Amino acid sequence: MTAVTAVTAPADIRILAADDHSLLREALCDLLELTPGLTVVGQTGDGAEAVRLAAALRPDLVLLDLDMPGPGPVATVRALHAAVPGVRVVVLTMHGDSGLVGSLLEAGAAGFLHKGVERNVLVAAIRGAMAGDTTVIYHRDQAGAAPGPAPSTAAPTPTTETLTVREREVLMCVAQAMSNRQIARTLAIAEGTVKRHLRNIFDKLGATSRLDAVNKGLHQEAGVVTPRPRQAPAPALRPAGVRPRP
Repeated sequence: MTAVTAVTAPADIRILAADDHSLLREALCDLLELTPGLTVVGQTGDGAEAVRLAAALRPDLVLLDLDMPGPGPVATVRALHAAVPGVRVVVLTMHGDSGLVGSLLEAGAAGFLHKGVERNVLVAAIRGAMAGDTTVIYHRDQAGAAPGPAPSTAAPTPTTETLTVREREVLMCVAQAMSNRQIARTLAIAEGTVKRHLRNIFDKLGATSRLDAVNKGLHQEAGVVTPRPRQAPAPALRPAGVRPRP
């Protein structure tokens, strides 16, 4: 008798959508439901209700509107993680508010996307979040393609020096939203050494923030600072952090 091995299809990614614009939210849910491998398990227009629904429905990922009634996006992200440990949160916005990116990523968000992104970019960000990646697209003109460096009115003049292997490793850790202490522990170096590497990275790239450094590192070196993914990388930028900590 020949043994037959059953093949189990991977479970769908279960999504909770939170957006106070009901028409946009319903259109988003319809789009997600038409995408193989994605299932919408609930939707709401309030941040506090999103936390309550998440605790009840146990989604894999929450799509969270930036401007919505409730305790605020940073507090909501923290509350979602407290209610459902391990849940992925991708923040959506109509505004290019890059100042919130660092706070949201530090709170546990797995992405920050402008609502003008194309469907394939959104789906890639969702799948990337479930694989442990981070996607940040916060300008409308970045919505249709991989974005370049964030604009700055006071950016230092970059040098022509390339990053060293160690500096690339540090920047890869920055792209995964690691703190200086976490980078030091990951690379088995002193925290002061991490700060020195960051200073060198900012000088070489002409960067004004951690996010700016990752953006410029991607642009300059064609992806050498992209975090090592657990699956094929999504076609979107994956920087993290905005405040330099040299």
